[in-house]
Amino acid sequence: MNKQKTYAYIALFIGVLSVSASAVMVKLTTTPPPVTAFYRMFFSVLLMMPFFLLARGSGIKEMTNKDWLYISMAGIFLAFHFILWFESLELTSVASSVVLVTLQPLFAFAGTYLLFGERVTRQAVWSAAIAIIGSLIISWGDLQISGWALAGDLLALTACFMVTAYLLFGQEVRKRHSLILHTTLVYGISAATLLLYCLVFSYSLDPGSGENLMWLLLLAIFPNLLGHSLFNWALKWISTNTISVAILFEPAGAIILAYYVLNEQIMLTQAIGSAVIFAGILIFMAGDMK
Repeated sequence: MNKQKTYAYIALFIGVLSVSASAVMVKLTTTPPPVTAFYRMFFSVLLMMPFFLLARGSGIKEMTNKDWLYISMAGIFLAFHFILWFESLELTSVASSVVLVTLQPLFAFAGTYLLFGERVTRQAVWSAAIAIIGSLIISWGDLQISGWALAGDLLALTACFMVTAYLLFGQEVRKRHSLILHTTLVYGISAATLLLYCLVFSYSLDPGSGENLMWLLLLAIFPNLLGHSLFNWALKWISTNTISVAILFEPAGAIILAYYVLNEQIMLTQAIGSAVIFAGILIFMAGDMK
């Protein structure tokens, strides 16, 4: 494994730790899910803008029509990923929502094969199948609680598809353009999409109290800039498949934080399902890092 790929794996590890706090921060905000998503992306763009201006929009003139199409699709999919995922957190537990929303290999394997011709090994297929079984165990446990919890699970799975599509479209552009350009444009398009959504459905953009504003800003700093931005940087050297599987480690951190910060209890089905999913991840990573 070359030096750049090693650095990419280190960035991936830091990114996963950063995004683990996302669900708990969302639970601590008081704004509606679409408004929370908008401020997360809006603050991210504001924080990225000085770097974008210092780089003088480096590479933006080299953007092709295909690049603009892909970057726009990535931004739109990211926006709806956040809307659906934040809505799911209103209906189900942090543990179930985060585990299901990070079940990305399900969609990533098919997407990278269809769009980029990346082959999927038998080991990868088996590891994904194991992870799927884990998600079904979690969903079955939530079905026993209430139909609303199951609805939250379904929203989380749809959000999972959306974030995988965001990574797939972003992968193609990221390999040809700088991280600053790629990230600023994707976050900007995502913020604009979320603003339009809030205006169309008449959501108030009032961020609320100062404490709430702090959580919204922290959502931009940690999960986005130290999470998704590092994933985007790593896309130049490692596949969407690898990133989507690594992100499955996120639930461990989120579940622990939810237990201590939100006093959310961990159900037996959630613990068993999470353990099964992590087993699938380890099998995949063992094959990918050879």
